[in-house]
Amino acid sequence: MDMLSVSQYSLIYNAFSFAFAAMGAATLFLWFGRSQVSENYKTAVTISGLVCAIAAYHYLRIFESWGAAYQLKGGVVTATEVVFNDAYRYVDWLLTVPLLLIELVLVMRLSREETVSKAKKLGFAAALMIILGYPGEIAADVPTRAVWGTLSAIPFLYILWELFTGLGESIERQPENVRELIKQARLLTLASWGFYPIVFMAPYIKISGADAQTIIQIGYTIADLVAKAVFGVVIWLIAVHKSQAERTGGH
Repeated sequence: MDMLSVSQYSLIYNAFSFAFAAMGAATLFLWFGRSQVSENYKTAVTISGLVCAIAAYHYLRIFESWGAAYQLKGGVVTATEVVFNDAYRYVDWLLTVPLLLIELVLVMRLSREETVSKAKKLGFAAALMIILGYPGEIAADVPTRAVWGTLSAIPFLYILWELFTGLGESIERQPENVRELIKQARLLTLASWGFYPIVFMAPYIKISGADAQTIIQIGYTIADLVAKAVFGVVIWLIAVHKSQAERTGGH
């Protein structure tokens, strides 16, 4: 593998540091922000903060692993004997991705039966997507990566179908003041999650070595920030607006 340039090393180093700080700040904002929503939505906001807390922990571990795997001396980046542990990402996603979908279902406040049903289906599909994607992520050759990436895309497409078809009717039953926000949350999920497979496919187009490492690490970090911290704030806004509507008897 080509050695990282100083700018590539520093860009990834600073991105991990920023992500840790942003996830930590989002956690505090969401948990302290629970006081502004009614009891009906506190669980959704709590889970949203938990997602960011889990992500903050894993970005701290990723940051530490990156610092241990490479060293910068005399304007030159060299690899140490410690291997960068990128598996922290998949451990994080296995925990947080199902929770992201569950918090969206919870903030919609559907019937108990519909909530349990959709949370189980979406949570299982999300976990399966991550499990199938990991062997491809660590594969040394492109064909193996492509096979597992394709398998991982099956539950991903099911999740998109549920979000845009299964939840479509439920969204129309939401109060008018949050309908657009929920649709934006759904689109934000599509945009941020759609970024992951694009980054995953970087080796398909002959990008390798330090360039691939940089694209993958920065790409995944940006997607994580949008999918967790930004999405969490949108969930909080939905909860606040729905709480206000319920207090005033509005729709």
